[in-house]
Amino acid sequence: MTAWALAARGGDAEAVERLVRALHRDVRHYVTFLGADPQSADDLAQDTFLRALGSLHRFEGRSSARTWLLSIARRTVVDSIRHGSSRPRLSDAEDWEAAAERAQPRDLPGFEEGVALLDLLDTLPADRREAFVLTQMLGLPYAEAAAVSDCPIGTVRSRVARARTSLARWLAEAEGTSGAA
Repeated sequence: MTAWALAARGGDAEAVERLVRALHRDVRHYVTFLGADPQSADDLAQDTFLRALGSLHRFEGRSSARTWLLSIARRTVVDSIRHGSSRPRLSDAEDWEAAAERAQPRDLPGFEEGVALLDLLDTLPADRREAFVLTQMLGLPYAEAAAVSDCPIGTVRSRVARARTSLARWLAEAEGTSGAA
């Protein structure tokens, strides 16, 4: 992927297409798990690639293209959250929460487990959630996750360990509660 990014920097259109295809899924998952609204995840992924392609001339290959792109994705999400928090949210529906709940799919296999996992991930502190998603869900090596998060590798390892401990405890508590009911 890094070779494609370097070739794309040199003007190779086919390398640009290969790079985008290879990393689009990871970028979309990452922006979603960083707290982006799932409906806006595609827009944020697209914005990430637009920013990356606009700054390809500065990519030197000192890190992998994946790490570089996920760093851009992280800044894109942060910028989006900042922009969104400065604007009021409007809704035409009187009970917008009930309307949103009714619009969610319910009969998909694994849907409830996926919702439960997302809920548990949302309860983690942002730094632990980011480290966990990067390493355990996107499969980045700890060194790359550290580069994306802009922190030492030991900090990433610590955050992942704490996230695992919290998630395991919460899952055990949830199973104990549902088993007793």
